[in-house]
Amino acid sequence: MTARTAVLHRDGTALVLHLPAHGLPGVVHWGADLGPLDDTDVAALLQATSRQTPPATLDAAWRLPLVPQDSDGWAGRPGLLVTRAGRPVHPRWDAVVDRPDEATAVVTATDRAAGLALRTRLEIGAGGLVLLDHELTNDGTGDLDVAWLEATLPVPKSADHLTTFGGRWTREKSPLTTEMPRGSTVRESRRGRGGHDAPWVTLASEGAPRAGSGQVWATHLGWSADVRHRVDRVTEHPTLLGAGELLRPGELRLPAGQAYQAPTAYFAWSDGGLDGIAARFHTWLRARPQHPRTPRPLVLNTWEAVYFDHDPERLFALARRAAEVGVERFVLDDGWFPARRDDTKGLGDWVVDHDVWPDGLEPLADLVHGLGMQFGLWFEPEMVNLDSDVAREHPEWILANPASVPSPEGLSFRTQYLLDLANPDAWEHVRGQMSALVADLGIDFIKWDHNRDLVEPVHDGAPGTHAQTLAAYRLVERLKADHPGLEIESCSSGGARTDLGILARTDRVWASDSNDPVERQDIQRWTELVLPPELIGAHVGPSPAHSSGRSTDLSYRIATSLQGSAGFEWDILGCTAEETDRITAFAALYKELRGLLHSGVVRHPDTTDPALRVRTVVAQDRSEAVVTVSTVASLEEALAERVRVEGLDPQRRYTVRLRDETGPSRWGWVTPGWLGDGPVSLPGRVLADVGLQLPTLWPVQALVLHLTAL
Repeated sequence: MTARTAVLHRDGTALVLHLPAHGLPGVVHWGADLGPLDDTDVAALLQATSRQTPPATLDAAWRLPLVPQDSDGWAGRPGLLVTRAGRPVHPRWDAVVDRPDEATAVVTATDRAAGLALRTRLEIGAGGLVLLDHELTNDGTGDLDVAWLEATLPVPKSADHLTTFGGRWTREKSPLTTEMPRGSTVRESRRGRGGHDAPWVTLASEGAPRAGSGQVWATHLGWSADVRHRVDRVTEHPTLLGAGELLRPGELRLPAGQAYQAPTAYFAWSDGGLDGIAARFHTWLRARPQHPRTPRPLVLNTWEAVYFDHDPERLFALARRAAEVGVERFVLDDGWFPARRDDTKGLGDWVVDHDVWPDGLEPLADLVHGLGMQFGLWFEPEMVNLDSDVAREHPEWILANPASVPSPEGLSFRTQYLLDLANPDAWEHVRGQMSALVADLGIDFIKWDHNRDLVEPVHDGAPGTHAQTLAAYRLVERLKADHPGLEIESCSSGGARTDLGILARTDRVWASDSNDPVERQDIQRWTELVLPPELIGAHVGPSPAHSSGRSTDLSYRIATSLQGSAGFEWDILGCTAEETDRITAFAALYKELRGLLHSGVVRHPDTTDPALRVRTVVAQDRSEAVVTVSTVASLEEALAERVRVEGLDPQRRYTVRLRDETGPSRWGWVTPGWLGDGPVSLPGRVLADVGLQLPTLWPVQALVLHLTAL
């Protein structure tokens, strides 16, 4: 290997960097591991992939650097845009590359004349996931205004399709695939919290992406606020895929000597389709030191059970019933603090309402703990109502344009505002009240909500989203440091804040405020593109669903909940005796299978019927698997397709058993022999290559199959 090249490789992924005589390194290859490369191999690779030789005949970069600029002959979107005293700064970098290990490269670049220093760290993490971090330091005199600093990697011209994500409340993470657009394309989120329509992941693929086959390249930004995803298909160069924080004008001004740490960008390549992308993210997340190691508790959250109607005796009874059916974590949702009889009052006053809870929350917390369950409590720490003690006493703590407080009609959401956590006094107020409750009640779990966008978030006269997000991160980190063992769920009107930035600090996400299991099939599937199922809250709600009015069988709701970190969002005191027996069986089934469901390899076999959803989880040692087959509408044909179970040991035999303890599914026309005559045992190669004939499932029905090796 020459001194001016670096070959990074791990877990099936490789990055090859080339450092020219001047400027930043360029990425020669990102994709499949190329195996050992000596100096001759690298030189030949550079020659084989070069776009031209000197003298240049086109006014274009020979190879795109890590942060492309106009000065590189790059006609796409610059990777860095900064100004000093209103004048543009055009860097001319001198760089060196250090190699801490075979999977990591650290690029240190300086431009003394411009007063800039850039440190870029590239790491191939566990599972072959690429992490890219930029840090920009103002080494000059005077302030430096940063408009953006984005992470990019090249993908081949053969990547001719682009998949992006949108959505809305109760229908998060909806994908859209198009042909790769020409030119520079940008997707932005300006909601201050990601949002239900956030870009989430951007995918480039050879042809429309498939679940289990084909080459796919993906990027995700670990940032919980405004983001920008970008794709540049410029005629002279490979396509660039990337992302970065969206900064408002004047938001990030660096005094001399200060640095901006851009959010980590995550890049995944797969030759095994979308499931290969998910496998890289899941493997990396599960390898983190802070990843949850204990079995994920079965949860009961009280929101759709009681809403704001907090009657202590009723909630005591609900806790007792929860323990009886097998719940392990009881979470009291919104409505426990002063004046909180609806969503217009009380936010920011994190003390117990003794008018509703005359003896405080200690009796409920003691009962829950005494029943052997964990106790959880809902907070919305970044928010405030004007009708609250804290807002009346400290109106200067509101993060907003003063001209919009109170907001004109139509500009307010849930009559709530942002509390300026970048203000040290406001931050300490929230921390102190929350920490006292965690300590006094022995709180094991916080449901951390965030129910509105940031609109005109003005902090000290400048845009405040960046500072607010960092302050929220610090608050989470401080609470967890002060209370070891405390777990925190990120909820933001459901799934509006589920990125890897917040999940570097929290323990799970609430995927959606929709407990409609039909909607949940796709919401959870696309959340699972990045997050493994143990991090995705998935609860059994009532029927009809409160978010949609749709009625569904209990067995279907249970099968959907089994695909994540399971629980209930339901007044189970109103269950019939039969329903109580079923949810008790569900609790036992979840506890039996969660070790597999929360550690195995997740796949989504490609199907031809648009009404069919198939999901498999195969144990790491291939000793067992769970297959969930669901319908979201009526099947197109009377004879359904076969489901193939890949990832099993081809030489071992597996018994296929229907797990119907939680209630029967319904179908007509076709009843395969393995369902009608009892369990069947087949070799793994047969299950993968031939598969199992499915019954003609009725609309909105599900089967849960358990495969165990003999």
